[in-house]
Amino acid sequence: MSDPTTAREAIALVTGDDFTESPFTEGPLKGDGPIDWPGYSAAHARASDRTGETESVVCGTGTIGGVEAVLVSFEFRFLGGSLGERTGARAAAAHALARARRLPVVVLPATGGSRMHEGMRALLQLQHLAGESARTRAAGLPQIAVLRDPTTGGGWATLGAGSDVALALPGAQVAFAGSRVRPPDADPAAYTAEAQLAHGHVDAIVEPDALRDTLGRWLALLTRPAEGPVTPPRALGAPDAPPAASGWEAVARARHPERPRAAAYLDAHFTAREEISGDRAGGVDPGMRCGFGRLPDGRTVAYAAQCGTATRPAGFRTAARLVRLADRLGIPVLTLIDTPGAANDPEAERAGAGPAIADLFAAVASARVPLASLLVGEGGSGGALALAAPGNLWATPDSYFSVIAPEAAASILKRPPEEAATTADHLRLRPRDLVELGVARGVVEAAPQS
Repeated sequence: MSDPTTAREAIALVTGDDFTESPFTEGPLKGDGPIDWPGYSAAHARASDRTGETESVVCGTGTIGGVEAVLVSFEFRFLGGSLGERTGARAAAAHALARARRLPVVVLPATGGSRMHEGMRALLQLQHLAGESARTRAAGLPQIAVLRDPTTGGGWATLGAGSDVALALPGAQVAFAGSRVRPPDADPAAYTAEAQLAHGHVDAIVEPDALRDTLGRWLALLTRPAEGPVTPPRALGAPDAPPAASGWEAVARARHPERPRAAAYLDAHFTAREEISGDRAGGVDPGMRCGFGRLPDGRTVAYAAQCGTATRPAGFRTAARLVRLADRLGIPVLTLIDTPGAANDPEAERAGAGPAIADLFAAVASARVPLASLLVGEGGSGGALALAAPGNLWATPDSYFSVIAPEAAASILKRPPEEAATTADHLRLRPRDLVELGVARGVVEAAPQS
């Protein structure tokens, strides 16, 4: 199917014919609505005749990828998919049904925002919907949005952006400002799903023919958490390499360009993965990969993995978002540590490096689910420690962890650059040093060679 244009086409795209609509019997409108908008009753009736729907949203339950979910799908042809009191009541009932039956919520918005014909009574629906979403969130149930064209105004700012995971169809108009209220010189490219992805507000763009499978994977991952402690991955480096003889050798091994990186560990540890993207505050850090992975037993573990680059504020915020989401859904967390440290350029400072690191420390410290961390390469100071599970850090043989990089330590101590190697020894940063110091629980063994 091409891009769905109606509420029911969107539902069929993700459920096939496995959908049961929730019944609603609101009765006819009273007069011209709550603020007596001239002609509203007639406009509402015409919209119903044109679309075959009685309101701008269709709700019910369906199965996607073997997981039953509550669906809330908007009909844009019905008064622009606008949110009125009846729309809000239906969406609220859908959330209540999800909580009663312990089901995830999938929202398929296509809306221009609040319904002008109902004035402030319509705008208040945003508060009501935000409250329903918050109650569903507090119940530990996942919410996924699939953003259709268009998703603007309050629909984007509540059910869309307020979901745990936001997927979007290619080319969809996604913005708080609708097309008729933007500045006349506004760049239309800034109001697209692609722009929202680039700036950390959407997790992925999904083609319509891949949507059902993608959504099914997401629902399976978010509803089947692993139980008990997280087992860290096996080491992927050379199995016969002796332990690093010196601190500087440990540093050299961790910095070696052919040393296994996060992507290799994720591929080896999980049979399937889906990733979130962005910090929901305007930033994306490609050097921090966060998402949910399926273990061989079919259960889910969340992961946040540094990829060997200096971690930017957006990366720390994305990891904090991941940890909090996993904690709320009861999904254990695995972190892979590999960074020379936090980015320290002026742009990083302006973007709030300190507050972002503090937020991640807080998210990790307050998590109730099991956490485990594996140091797979460089462990550079607080930028690495922020991702470390307290009391459950493991190390690979080709890694190091240090209060500061040896070169920076030598500089601070006013030592010549050639003394960086000696300084590395003084820092006791080797994997076995970390175990002896009580920083790491152990050095993981290498994976069996096939």
